[in-house]
Amino acid sequence: MSETGQDTTSQDQDTAPQDATNAQSNNAADTNDTNDGGANFEPLTNTYEELRHSEDSAELSHFAREPLPPKENQAAFSRATALLEAVAGNQHTPLEDRVFLASTMPFPNILVKLSEDGNDEVRAAVAGNPDDKNWLVGRLTKDKAAVVREAALRNPQASWKMRLEGAENLETSADTLDFLAKLGVEEEPKAPVVLATMVRRAAALNPNCSQATLARLVKDEASDVQHAATGRLAE
Repeated sequence: MSETGQDTTSQDQDTAPQDATNAQSNNAADTNDTNDGGANFEPLTNTYEELRHSEDSAELSHFAREPLPPKENQAAFSRATALLEAVAGNQHTPLEDRVFLASTMPFPNILVKLSEDGNDEVRAAVAGNPDDKNWLVGRLTKDKAAVVREAALRNPQASWKMRLEGAENLETSADTLDFLAKLGVEEEPKAPVVLATMVRRAAALNPNCSQATLARLVKDEASDVQHAATGRLAE
């Protein structure tokens, strides 16, 4: 369909920017540490490396769950978020704490680190985090694990290009196809009409689309979707 050319939203710019280096953020936080109203912090780089290599799961869990300082205290806040990156990347941090960070943190450096975790549950938690950057969601829609890919497809940051590819993917489950088949209707009713219609039609044409979803799509408001669903039911 020629309408694919209309998917020009910034959300579809799936190219990841170059990741900022740890050294840059750590050096900035080190400088802030020296101006924190006399607070006696160990140099950030030392603590970062200690946490990155620590095998003390209790200590790592403590850091993962400790509330962040208020943003008004810029030095302490920057330090805490930098240290969380080290905690997030350490496989000795308990699984439930890595999942917690993946689900709740809004900081790109931490989410990128957790998106490379060897555990599917952690990556799936990142994939479902609504604070993800669009390019990170795009990367996770290509993950080796279905649970991660499908969590990314449900993320509101997923672009229409990603969603269309997911609806066409023969490995996408019936449950996720059912979700995609609701876009522009029950889910995100203010979505762009043409793009949402394309995704619903692709979901209807996918062999994994359930009979229940097809039965709903034959009554879709868009004739293209109706015809696709009707044809599938007649097979």
